[in-house]
Amino acid sequence: MSLIPEQPLPSWRRAVLKVGSNLLAADGGGLTNRYARALADFIAGSHAAGRHVVLVSSGAVAAGRALLREHAATSSELAARQALAALGQAPMIALWQSLATRPVAQVLLTHDDLRDRRRYLNARATLRELLALDVLPVVNENDTVAVDELKLGDNDNLAAIVAALVDADLLLIASDIEALYSADPRRDSQATPLGYVPVLTPEVLAMAGDSGSAVGTGGMRTKLEAAAKAAGAGIPTALFSGRNASTVRGLAAGRLRGTLFDAARTRMQARKYWLRHAPAAPGKIEVDAGAAHALSSGRASLLPGGIVGITGEFHRGDLVEIVGAGGVSVARGLCQYGAGEVRRLAGRHSRDIATTLGYSYSAEIVHRDDLVTLLESGPMEKSAHE
Repeated sequence: MSLIPEQPLPSWRRAVLKVGSNLLAADGGGLTNRYARALADFIAGSHAAGRHVVLVSSGAVAAGRALLREHAATSSELAARQALAALGQAPMIALWQSLATRPVAQVLLTHDDLRDRRRYLNARATLRELLALDVLPVVNENDTVAVDELKLGDNDNLAAIVAALVDADLLLIASDIEALYSADPRRDSQATPLGYVPVLTPEVLAMAGDSGSAVGTGGMRTKLEAAAKAAGAGIPTALFSGRNASTVRGLAAGRLRGTLFDAARTRMQARKYWLRHAPAAPGKIEVDAGAAHALSSGRASLLPGGIVGITGEFHRGDLVEIVGAGGVSVARGLCQYGAGEVRRLAGRHSRDIATTLGYSYSAEIVHRDDLVTLLESGPMEKSAHE
């Protein structure tokens, strides 16, 4: 019987679920749905309840290795792994599609996609659109083109990055171990499970061991690193056993049997803090009184119709200050268009974006999720965090 008591799972509307290789790799090589089926049922049930799930799945390299078991690697370790990943992506996606109740889309990301603001916004917009279409995004690192020194590394940390990318409320890590223990339970019979970790201190990090499997690229250490990254973005992390069907079913009922890593701030607080204090581009967007009033609520996006002028220059993906009459700062946000494009769109309707530019990134110039109000407006300022 598990020593870990159940606890309430934090409420969420959008979550990232990371599934490790140990849950997908078959004993004789290749992939198996033995544990994936229960996780797929959880995803389907969440979608049916109006929640969104982004899946970060390992297993491509393990699948590729099984398909080419008789061939020895003839190139460098990185090149061999990249080849195996390319070969194994198809069967890994096929596994999830066979279990999913909705269409599955593959999204491959690289370090540069997340470092470059314009590519970051493209990835963010794609994932948002897939979720709006009720599609299950399956995310992985694009191992076939990543260079060693710029690799994201492991899928635990990738999952934390994706959680911040899509503004998730929760990061779920399905593992082959049921919780964080005070020591490695496979080596220390006195190790005890931790149900709740309020802060990831150096002492907690010291409890982590290395990878316990030949098919995975990380261990408990990378899971704690991922939880720390997620906490920095205001996102709590739940670690649980993906091999225990009862534990997985409990998630659907809002119960966690595992370890909950708390976040110091809420997701909204962390993101709004960054938007408020990060360096902005030199250019500014001027808006009319109606747009300024709408933006002050913290619940509105900036549309082209409310824009009356542009000063300075900025690029797509830059953090831009939005000002009202008299140059009073109203808000700051990540702009979906460059300054030249915004000049052409100023005062127009969103439906005219494609005909004016010949393309459209978004109906919004700045989406409300990428915007923070600067006006000290009492109750309206408070509503931005509700």
